[in-house]
Amino acid sequence: MEEKIYTIPLLRAKMAPRTRRAKKAVRLVREFLAKHTKAEIIKIDKSVNEAIWARGLRKVPSKIRVKAVKIEDEVWAYTPEAEVKIEKEKEEKKEKEEKLPPEETKEEVKEVEEEMKEEQPEEETKEIEEQREEAEKEAKEIEETKEEIAEEVIKEEQPEETKEVEEVKESMESEVKEEKKEEKEEK
Repeated sequence: MEEKIYTIPLLRAKMAPRTRRAKKAVRLVREFLAKHTKAEIIKIDKSVNEAIWARGLRKVPSKIRVKAVKIEDEVWAYTPEAEVKIEKEKEEKKEKEEKLPPEETKEEVKEVEEEMKEEQPEEETKEIEEQREEAEKEAKEIEETKEEIAEEVIKEEQPEETKEVEEVKESMESEVKEEKKEEKEEK
């Protein structure tokens, strides 16, 4: 972990339109730190952002002092007065890692878990198969009852339809007979 304090000139930000000066200043801080620390990832702390925006969007400072903390390929930018939170975060991570069991116990835990998984599927598959069979039986019963109901409905509807059809047939036949009689009489 490297720490270094830089004074970053922000005069070029004042050449930007008034409504974009603060954004330009933040971009200049990023570019400066990327160039001087040779890091790809630049993270700017809230304290630096507040220092840039202290007098508003249009009146950015002409220069700003920044404390750059480099960790691997990542740079955090703070104002020198700001409290560095990175060290606390790293300490918390180390404490969490220390609380984890050693690798040997991890392997034992994995083996026990695998054994439990192997035992459970047999019991679970039996239960699942039984549930599937019951569901299939219920589905078949439902289909059968649907078919029965449909047949009953069709049977109930058919006699009425057949009566109507027979009446229509009879009336048509009688009309045809009458027409034939009339034709014979005319001849």
